[in-house]
Amino acid sequence: MPHTPEPHEEGLDRLTMSRPVFYAEQALLGALLLEPQRLADLAGIEPDSFSTATHSALFAAIRILPAPDAAEHARTTAWLDQVLAAAQEQVRGLSASFLHTLIQGCPRPQHASAYARIVAAEHARRTLRADAQRLAQAARDLSHPQPALITLAAADALTDVVDRLATTFPSGPASLPRTSAPNPPPARDAEGAADEERSLLAAVTAQPVVIEQLRWLAEGDFVHPLNGGVWQAACALARRRAAVDPVTILWEAQHRGLLVPGTDPERLLQVLGAPAAGEPHYWGERILHRSLLATAQHVARQIEDLTDDPATTPQQLLLGSRRALAGLNAVRARWHQATSPSPTPPRPAPKSPVRPRAGPPWTTAPSPSRVSR
Repeated sequence: MPHTPEPHEEGLDRLTMSRPVFYAEQALLGALLLEPQRLADLAGIEPDSFSTATHSALFAAIRILPAPDAAEHARTTAWLDQVLAAAQEQVRGLSASFLHTLIQGCPRPQHASAYARIVAAEHARRTLRADAQRLAQAARDLSHPQPALITLAAADALTDVVDRLATTFPSGPASLPRTSAPNPPPARDAEGAADEERSLLAAVTAQPVVIEQLRWLAEGDFVHPLNGGVWQAACALARRRAAVDPVTILWEAQHRGLLVPGTDPERLLQVLGAPAAGEPHYWGERILHRSLLATAQHVARQIEDLTDDPATTPQQLLLGSRRALAGLNAVRARWHQATSPSPTPPRPAPKSPVRPRAGPPWTTAPSPSRVSR
């Protein structure tokens, strides 16, 4: 039966109460209050698996107290009184009538394991959402001296959560989540990003030899699509060992369909021919760093949206989270490639002095010319 909140539940989140998991938690607690021995059949459920402080405190009390004798439990309420007293130490105002409500809300005590799986699934949803929010927060925190470092640490923590939850829920074929992917977040300081991208294009046009050294930079790392397309045009010329200068890049850009109406070719020539300020590697790392943080925010938003969709099953949630994190890992691999020091080539082993090769032994007498007269 639906549960009407009591005074001690005034701080309870009404959104939580409107979801099926709230009634699954009630049913699970009711089953354990009726038949405490069923606790031994439950695995993977902790007090923090519940969505409310009241349910969490009651489960903790049930787990701590020894299970009573079944026959005695059927005759008296002594064990229930102990559970109530233990839970009241954590939640003030908890009454015996609430325990009665939980018992009434349990359709079948023998279905306790099924209720526990529902509770575990929703706890996984909340856990993933919280870690995704921490990832987004880390990616937005530019006050840290190394934003990429804390962002990747948060991504590692989120990946660990996904891996741990994958061992909890049975694996098997799962359809892709139906939740549509969110739009990428708006670029932060788009004008500053444009200046960095133009500086890179001018630098590599002046020093085409470094283009092959920046293979870790992709078109999608650019905030402005035109700049990313021009970068790809320069890379294509470098791969073909063709001439690279403002005019040839402009010609390649035309063949790639970049000169759409509204694009000023003369302005593009000015960008490519501008005096290079700074090293290409510096500008490339700046662009990739911005892309890494933006990708982390986008991945966090994807996972948050998956957790917000109540129709997403645990298997779909894990599959969608893995696919989203794979996109971040691809950018991460290129970031490590860009920022890792170049390996020092091995020094050749010192050459040993050349020894004269021994000749064949003398088997005949010396020639007369060698005999002293």
